[in-house]
Parts: sequence; C-alpha cells; structure tokens
Amino acid sequence: MRYAIALSAICLTVAAFAVGGIGSMAEDAPAMQTAQAALAPAPRIETCLSPADMREEVGERRVIEPIAAIRAARTVIPRAEIQRASLCRIEDGLVYMLTALRRDGHFVHVIVDARTGKVAGQY
Repeated sequence: MRYAIALSAICLTVAAFAVGGIGSMAEDAPAMQTAQAALAPAPRIETCLSPADMREEVGERRVIEPIAAIRAARTVIPRAEIQRASLCRIEDGLVYMLTALRRDGHFVHVIVDARTGKVAGQY
C-alpha cells in the first residue's frame, strides 16, 4: 500500500511539472526570453505527412534531412531533448515541427523551414 501511495505522489509531481503548475527557473533566463522574442510567430500548420511521404520528400531532395532540422532547432533550444520531428504542410510550403523537452520539464515546439533549414518559429 505504501508503494502505491508513493507511486501516485511521484506521478502527481511529474504531472505538475509537465503542465507548469510548479514554476521553473529556466523561464526567468533572459537569454531564453531574448531568443523567443527574436523569432516570428508560428505559421499555421495544415497537415503533417506520413513517415513514408517524409522519406520520399527527403529522398527526392525537396527538403532537408530531419537531422539537419534537429541541428537547427538546437541553436534555439541547446540543451533540450528532441521528442518528435514531423514534416508538415503550411500555406506556402513544408516545415519540420519539432517537439522538445526542456530540462525544466516544459515542452517547446520549434518550427524549421524544410527547404532552407532556418528556424521559422518557436512556441
């Protein structure tokens, strides 16, 4: 019974960190706020491609490889762990939507232009 209570307490603590119920020191960092302010607002994402379609786009050299998009995202969020990378359509082309987990437990989404490899937005 003690193990169940301890496990539920740990799960609730992790959930509180994940939803931002507990403040983080990383949000107070001026470098992070400066980097976020310098980026343009995120474009509206319409649909994301399947893994097979993403391989086809990369294979035909229409977009950069996912690892190049991850490297570009690391310039904005250097110590975050990339959780997911998707190739998605927007109004005027394709972008990589990268989901990263920062060390403070918050998720960050970084949008990288799939043709040029430049960071297009972050939220």
